[in-house]
Amino acid sequence: MKKFDIPEHYNSPIISKVKAKRKLEDPRKKDFSPTVLDFGNIEFIISRHFGFCYGVENAIEKSYKAINENPDKKIYLLSQMIHNPEVNQDLLDQGLDFIQDTQGNQLLDWDTIHSDDIVIIPAFGTTVETEQILIDKGVDVAKYNTTCPFVEKVWNRSATLGKSDHTIIIHGKISHEETKATFSHSKENAASIVIKDLNEARIIANFILGKVSNSEFLSIFEGRLSIRFNPEKDLNKIGVVNQTTMLATETQEIADFLKNTMIEKYDNESLKEHFADTRDTLCYATNDNQSATIELLNIEADLAIVIGGYNSSNTTHLVELLEPKFKTHFIKTKDEIIDSDQIRSFNIHSKNIEEHSSFLPKKEKTRIIITSGASCPDAAVDAVIQRILELSSSPISINDIQF
Repeated sequence: MKKFDIPEHYNSPIISKVKAKRKLEDPRKKDFSPTVLDFGNIEFIISRHFGFCYGVENAIEKSYKAINENPDKKIYLLSQMIHNPEVNQDLLDQGLDFIQDTQGNQLLDWDTIHSDDIVIIPAFGTTVETEQILIDKGVDVAKYNTTCPFVEKVWNRSATLGKSDHTIIIHGKISHEETKATFSHSKENAASIVIKDLNEARIIANFILGKVSNSEFLSIFEGRLSIRFNPEKDLNKIGVVNQTTMLATETQEIADFLKNTMIEKYDNESLKEHFADTRDTLCYATNDNQSATIELLNIEADLAIVIGGYNSSNTTHLVELLEPKFKTHFIKTKDEIIDSDQIRSFNIHSKNIEEHSSFLPKKEKTRIIITSGASCPDAAVDAVIQRILELSSSPISINDIQF
C-alpha cells in the first residue's frame, strides 16, 4: 500500500501506535477484533479499521502538493475536499476558496475562475458537466484531480457494462456529490437510475415482474433517471454499483435481491444475459470499516463514540450499525465533550445537535467503543481519547500503556 505524504498534524501519538501494532500483527487484515486500551477506570475499545482511507489520504496529499507547488497562483476547491470540517477548514486557512457547496450550489461565479488558476477536484469526483465547464475555461483538470481511485473504478465498470447494453442501477444518495458524479459519468454510456435502498429495489423488481406500470415507475424515480429512460427496454439487462460510502452489506443485499428477480423472470440458465456481478466494485476501505464495526457488536460496552463530519455518509453508516446496541454519540471533535457529565452529539435521524447529560456512567470501570469515519484524522480520535482521560482522572497515563 502506498505511503502518502500528509501533514504531520493529522497524525497522532496514540492511534498511530495502535495501527502500527495491528498492521504488524495482522498484515492481511483478517482479524476484525478491536484493540483494547485499559486505563484503569476507562477502557477504550478501538475498532480494528477506521480513519483516513486510501482515497482520503490521496486527496489530502494532492491538495497540499497543489498549495506547495503554486505559491503565486489562486487555488480553488471545487467543493469540500472530504466531509470533515477540520480538514476543510485547514485548507481554507491556506487561502483556498470553495467554488460550490456540497449540494452543488455556486458559491463563486464561474467568471471568477481563469485558465491559469488551480482547481482541485475533490475525492468524490465531479460531474461530466462541471468538468467540461473547467475544460472550456482552459483549467487543467487532471493535475490536481483527487477523485478516489475506487470511485473511478465504479465509473469504469459502469462504462464497460454500458457498452454491453446493461442498465446501471446506482445505490446512493441522489444529493451526495459522489452519487451525482457517478450518475453523470454512468449516463454517458448507459441507461442509469439512482435508488436509495432495498425498498426502491423492490419497486424495480415489481416493474420487471409486471406489477408496476410504466407511468408509475417513471413518476417514482423522476429526477433520478437518465434521459429517455425506457423501463420496458432498459430493465432487461442490469448491473448494480454504489456510492462507495454506502453500507456495503445493503448494496450487496440489493444486488442479490435483483439477481433473484432476474432468475424469477428469465430462469437461472440465462442469468448472465440479464444480470452483471459487480461485487468487485465495492470499496475495500468502506467494507473493512463496516466489517470492523459489525465485529464490535459482539462485545459489551457502556457507550460508543463515533467521530467524523456530520455530513459524512460513511460515518453516518457506522452510527447506524452501532446505535441499535449501544448508546452512541456522533461527534465531530473533542470540543463536543463539554465536561465529564455533558456531551453534544449529532442525531442522524432528526439532523439536530443534542446535548446529553451523564454520558459517562458513574462506575468503577467504563467501557467506551471508539471509531471514526474514513475522512476523520487520527489526531481527532486521539484528542477525544485524551479529553475523556483528562475528565475522568484516569490513574494510568498514556506513557504507561503497552502498545
